[in-house]
Amino acid sequence: MSDHSLESSQILVVSRETSALNLLSAISNANGWRLETANSGWEALERLHEGAAPGAIILDVAQSESDVLHILRWLRRARPDTRVLVLSHSENAEQKMEAMRLGAEEYLVRPLMEQQVETALRRSLSIDANSEHLTEEIEQIADDLFFVAADISMPKLRVQLELLAQVSTSFLIVGENGTGKELAARLVHRLSVRSEFRFFKLNCAALPGDVLENELFGYRAIPGHGRNKLSKFELCQRGTLFLDEITEMPASLQLKLLTVLRDGYFIKADGQSRVEMDARILAAASGNLEQAMAEGKLREDLYYRLSAFTVHLPPLRERKEEIPLLLGHFMNQLARRYGLPARMFSPTMLAACQHYDWPGNLRELEQFVKRHLLMGEDGAAPGAPAQDGIVAEDVRQLPGNDVAGTEASPNDGSTSGLKSLLQSVKGETERNAIATALEQTRWNRKEAALLLKVSYRTLLYKIQQYHMSPPDYIPAVETGLLKNGQIR
Repeated sequence: MSDHSLESSQILVVSRETSALNLLSAISNANGWRLETANSGWEALERLHEGAAPGAIILDVAQSESDVLHILRWLRRARPDTRVLVLSHSENAEQKMEAMRLGAEEYLVRPLMEQQVETALRRSLSIDANSEHLTEEIEQIADDLFFVAADISMPKLRVQLELLAQVSTSFLIVGENGTGKELAARLVHRLSVRSEFRFFKLNCAALPGDVLENELFGYRAIPGHGRNKLSKFELCQRGTLFLDEITEMPASLQLKLLTVLRDGYFIKADGQSRVEMDARILAAASGNLEQAMAEGKLREDLYYRLSAFTVHLPPLRERKEEIPLLLGHFMNQLARRYGLPARMFSPTMLAACQHYDWPGNLRELEQFVKRHLLMGEDGAAPGAPAQDGIVAEDVRQLPGNDVAGTEASPNDGSTSGLKSLLQSVKGETERNAIATALEQTRWNRKEAALLLKVSYRTLLYKIQQYHMSPPDYIPAVETGLLKNGQIR
C-alpha cells in the first residue's frame, strides 16, 4: 500500500509521445511530483514487480496500439492501491467502458488540457490509501443494470463470470430474489463472443406452460391467421437465452429443453423442419434446488445437465460493505431519471441501512432510495412496512411506494412539478402492481382483487382507468370479461 504524500508523489508514465511527456513533465515540476517514464506497459509492469510504488500510473493509448488496454489488468493486479489514468486519442465509448472495467480511474481524451490533467492527477494522488474507494467498482452492463464490486466476494464472483463467459457451456445462476441473477447473465453475455448477437430473457414463472412452450419453440399459425411464430431459440441464434425461475417450468417442457441441450437441435412447430440450436442457455433459480427436485419441480437430469457450473449470488445482507456505494449509485441514477437534485443520507440513516438485512435485496434497496429521493427522511426507514392496497377512495398506498398521496412540506422546495412527479411514480407503480396480479391469476379479476387486498369494484375502476385488457393468449371467457357474447 502506498505511503506517499501528495507533495512527494511519484508518477509513472507509459508513453512514447513527446507532447504528452512534455505536458506531464511541466505539471509534475509545478507540483513537486517525481516523473518516471516507461516505453511500454510490460516495462512498467516489470518495474512494479521490482518494487516501484508510484502514486499514479498514466497509460497512454496510442492510436495504433488500442489493444494495449489489456495491460491494465496486470498493472492493477501488481499494485491494486495505485490509480491508473488512461490517455486516449478518441472518445471511443467501448474503449472507455473497457478501460473503466479493467480498473482505470480516469479516461482523458486528447487534446489534453493542462488544468484537466492536473486536476485528474491531484484527485487520484490525494485519495487516501485506506479509503473504502479502493475496492469499490461500478460496472455498467445496460441502461439500468450494473455490477458492483465493493465487497470482497464480488470481484471473485466477477472473475468467475468472466471465465465462464469464455466457454459456451450452459450453467445455473442461483440466488435469492433481487440479488441480480439477470445482471450476472447479461454480464456473461457481454463478456462472451456472443455479445454481438441477441440476449433474450424468459421468466418461466410469469407465463403459462403453453405460452412458454410457444415462446421457446414457436408455433404454427392457423392458415389465413398470420405468420408462424419464430421461437426464441431461432431469434437468438449465436446469442444467449436466459431462463429465469427454471423450477417453475412445467416438467414436460423441461424434458423438451433437456433434449435440445443434449442433441443441439429441435424440431419446429410444423413437425418437419429441423433447426440446429446455437444459442447459449443460462438458467436461474431463487429457491432450494434440492428441495425443488424432491418436490418434482425440477427434473434431476436437467439439473445435472445445467449444474456442471453453478454460480451462487450472495444476498445483500452478506455484502453490506456495498450498501453505502449502492445507496449513492441508486440516488444519482434516480435523481437523473426524475430530474431532481440528489439527496444526502444522514449518518443515522446510513447506520440504519447498514444494520438492516434487506430481504428484498437490490430491488428493495432501490425502492427505499426512491422514497428517500422524493420524501427525504420523512419517508419510511429501511424495513418499515408499507401499507397494502391500491390508492382508491381512501387514498391507500401501494406496497413499495409510500410516496403516494403524501404532501411534501413547504420547506422542501416542493413545486407543482414535484407533485406531478409523485403522481406519475404512484401511477406507474400502481399499474405495474395491478398488471402483475392479473398476470398471476390469468386475469381472474376476483382473485386479483383478493391478491391486491382491494375491493372488486376498485379493481374494475383501475382496470378501466389504465385502459388495461387481457393478452391474446387468455380467452375472454376465462377471465370473466365475456358476458352474453360481449366484452364487459
